[in-house]
Amino acid sequence: MVNELKFMKRIRCVALAVISVFFSSALVAEESIAKEVVIDETPLNRKLNGGVVSYSQSLSKIRPAVVNISSKRVFDSQRQLPEDHPFWRFFGEGMPRQREVEGQGSGVVVSESGYILTNNHVVENASEVSVSFQDGQVLDAKVIGTDPQTDLAVLKVEGDISFPFAIMADSEQIEVGDVVFAIGNPLGVGQTVTMGIVSAKGRNDLNMIRDGFENFIQTDASINQGNSGGALVDAQGRLIGINAMILTDGRSTGNIGIGFAIPTALAHNVMLSLVEDGSVSRGFLGVGIQDLDKDLVEAMGLGDAIGALVNGVSPDSPADIAGLKAGDILVKVDDEEVASATDLRLKIASKAPESLVDLTVYRDKKYFKTEAKLVERRTDGRFVIGSRNTELLDGVEAEPISEDLRRQFQIDDKAVSGLVILSVSPDSPYDRQLTAGMVIEKIKDEPVYTVPEAKNLLVRGEKVALFVYIDGFYRYMAIDVE
Repeated sequence: MVNELKFMKRIRCVALAVISVFFSSALVAEESIAKEVVIDETPLNRKLNGGVVSYSQSLSKIRPAVVNISSKRVFDSQRQLPEDHPFWRFFGEGMPRQREVEGQGSGVVVSESGYILTNNHVVENASEVSVSFQDGQVLDAKVIGTDPQTDLAVLKVEGDISFPFAIMADSEQIEVGDVVFAIGNPLGVGQTVTMGIVSAKGRNDLNMIRDGFENFIQTDASINQGNSGGALVDAQGRLIGINAMILTDGRSTGNIGIGFAIPTALAHNVMLSLVEDGSVSRGFLGVGIQDLDKDLVEAMGLGDAIGALVNGVSPDSPADIAGLKAGDILVKVDDEEVASATDLRLKIASKAPESLVDLTVYRDKKYFKTEAKLVERRTDGRFVIGSRNTELLDGVEAEPISEDLRRQFQIDDKAVSGLVILSVSPDSPYDRQLTAGMVIEKIKDEPVYTVPEAKNLLVRGEKVALFVYIDGFYRYMAIDVE
């Protein structure tokens, strides 16, 4: 009887242990990928470059995390048939035929649970994907998501072990001249490490990704076919980029010392979106933009060539709602300077839809700020129309002046600018002072171009001076803001 009790007690202990392991595994599985894959923001110790004769120890931890990726794609092709062929009347000029093509690339494991970063072009349209580890283990991989606009993809492998994984460094902290290493499987020869430096950063005008978002790290570390999706690593063995492509002289396909990697700052955000949401959502402002060159700066009487020149505004877009118009120069987004048109595009795309962004705009030799609520960018160029922010005061609706509004309210003077009052409710406290068609040019002697900008100057409880245009005349008037 005593032995039976001991046996039953052991059974209960084992059961409790199994249940405990099950629930702890479930809790781990439910944890957000954002908690599992984090950016190491510790600055690179650049004092280590003197007297270094080997980097083997620094690279020893990340090398097992760099894997080989094999993919299979099935393509439909046609076999040409002569007219006297017995099947010609059924298939016409060709007989349908499927062709299987195998591809090779590299990837980087970035979490112990088996998430892998690689290039979209390594696994695009793949019917089967397998991953080979440095220890010889080969596992089937699931494509979690792809983002052609950054040429990134996320895979997942399953196993009973904690996978070796790379530590991500903050790619924003790299400097030109930093020693880097490219690790991958070039030309299928097996894992290979090459060494170079950061040749440049922020390369974003290469047009290597069609309609994409480029912000490459350039390196002379040798990258060849098969290295795609592999790791670009700093001197401390941390991941700073995903190797993506090379530039050649057109006469060869080999490396000539100009390679490009997608920085971890971009790859990390794309990965989180693909894992947690299944897709990547990007902000959309709705402006056509171009760079400022010296001739334009001189012709437009500008002080310098910093910023992006607006050459068009999509109707009903966030830019239109915020009061932007052709000829404006966008110089800052959320207090970050805009270096170029491409830089502005990257800054806006990095914001989530529904984000509020502060824009600093240069117009008529003056700076002003406005706020825009971004919508979702679509791959087909369309966007979801947001609601217009037209409420200026209680019962008073206004919008930035436009050609349509000039015609509607018969404002013939082209020099008039500012906000047009669209309507004033009969029960508005401003019903006897303001009227539809009135243009507010200045508030507190500050020019106003957008509704958010004007509302910032209309402080509740203050008596405020307005400079307005109505029926062909300018006048000052005062209102009590309620």
